[in-house]
Amino acid sequence: MTRVLVAFGSSEGQTATIAERVGDILESEGHEPVLVHLKHPPTGLDVATYDGVIVGASIHAGSHQRYVTEFVREHREALTRLPSAFFSVSLTAAHTDPVEREPARELLEAFLEETDWEPDATLTVAGAIKYSEYGLVKRFVMRRIARKASGDTDTSRDYEYTDWDEVEAFALEFSSVISVD
Repeated sequence: MTRVLVAFGSSEGQTATIAERVGDILESEGHEPVLVHLKHPPTGLDVATYDGVIVGASIHAGSHQRYVTEFVREHREALTRLPSAFFSVSLTAAHTDPVEREPARELLEAFLEETDWEPDATLTVAGAIKYSEYGLVKRFVMRRIARKASGDTDTSRDYEYTDWDEVEAFALEFSSVISVD
């Protein structure tokens, strides 16, 4: 059984939910996924002991979590040697217009350039607006951002934009890569 590290950074929980789904898919394909929130990684985490690695991070205020960037930099050699993939979560990826989605792809590419990492696969995936979990100020700010983008502004409910079929295809593609190696 191949062991796959699914390492992620999550600020509001949607990236963690996506990482869990990726782990479930990998497990259903016969792999042993190990999920690690990179904000608090276990002591002695050794990336080189895994058969493959998927890293996920979310975009906030124009950048991915710093601790995810540091993890990739620190483990770049192992990530380059092993089958690896990266997914980037943002609300920008929820736009239906490809031109409006382009900034999400550009931020993903900037992350890879900044970390000098070339994963085998990448995915930009839409996140969620969780008004019910925000405090008053954040709810107000998120509603303004959503309104400006012609998005969902009813703060009495949450909105999930993640394309789960796309997430599944990404995980299955990675599964086939590590099954061959």
